[in-house]
Amino acid sequence: MGDIDIHNSSFNFFNNTPWFLYDCNINLDKEYRRIALFLLYLLLFMVGLAENSVVVWVNWRRRHSANGVLFCIINVSLSDLMVVLTMPFFMLEVTMDKVWVWGRFLCKVTHLIYVVNIYISSFFLAFMTLERYLSLARPSFPSCFPVAKRRRWLLCAGIWLLSLFLALLENVHVDLLEWDEPGCYLMPENNYMEWYVSISFLNIIFQFLGPTSVIVTCNVLIARAVRSAPDVEGRRDVWLVHVYSVVFILCWLPYHMVIFLMMVDDLDPHALSCNTVEVLYFSYSVVLCLSLFHCVANPILYNFLSKSFRTNLFNAMVRYVPMDGAEVPGPQGNASNTGGRVTVKKERRLSNASTSNSEVAAS
Repeated sequence: MGDIDIHNSSFNFFNNTPWFLYDCNINLDKEYRRIALFLLYLLLFMVGLAENSVVVWVNWRRRHSANGVLFCIINVSLSDLMVVLTMPFFMLEVTMDKVWVWGRFLCKVTHLIYVVNIYISSFFLAFMTLERYLSLARPSFPSCFPVAKRRRWLLCAGIWLLSLFLALLENVHVDLLEWDEPGCYLMPENNYMEWYVSISFLNIIFQFLGPTSVIVTCNVLIARAVRSAPDVEGRRDVWLVHVYSVVFILCWLPYHMVIFLMMVDDLDPHALSCNTVEVLYFSYSVVLCLSLFHCVANPILYNFLSKSFRTNLFNAMVRYVPMDGAEVPGPQGNASNTGGRVTVKKERRLSNASTSNSEVAAS
């Protein structure tokens, strides 16, 4: 969660001596970390809430005519918005140094919402990248999310159910523990090491390695197809296709590296030095917070940089502008009262048009 300490080293012994009796000579400023994390969570919450709310509002209006790419974007935006809505709970937890004041129910529910939507966001980003590649380089292939077929909703439900299953494997051991102060921890009563290693391994595979393989491979193939296609515009923006891959990796690689090294420490308490272990558990909450920057980056990369999205955003906003006798600026100039009807017709045309090419080159 926001700042969950899942270190089980107090259970590790070597020659009947607890690990913490060995010398550690590193001094880390936890007070500075606490302030920095609060400010980062606050920034992520405000920006992420504004961005994802706008993206969901605009894209939801054309959900019925959406192609496979836009269908994935809607799911990514919804999942990112749900993650953002859990951040205020973590901000207070960080401020109070891991003290959880929200009770047992919200301890379990916020953790479940967070983990489920992290999986969903990664899965749909992978499917979206695959859809883009198929629509550009293999147009004869069937879409993963066809508009008018039941397969779209069956596959969507399958992704959500898989995400819920993976999250429940972890969430079943999340509980409110009353030590010096109440805290929301992942702490099973029995077989801690087996549980932690298994959950960490599944998380690395399903949330990072699997989606990363699909995203990077498809984006490389998309960039190659765009370079070789004479009728595709925006070739100067091919570099942006690789930015999608780089941003996903930068957000999640540090977090999963820390998780992997913590797993190594649990399996062999003396594989890492005492100072290294201290740095790992000090940095865990930091890399977790930094990984949530994907909630801010995704709306920009996959929506606001898209000419199609910006046009639909403008048209959605125009509906709320008074048009009685006033001139309303349109995408191509000014429109009077009669021009307002033209704007609506243009909006409908844009809503029904395929956005796959613009999403590849300009989103």
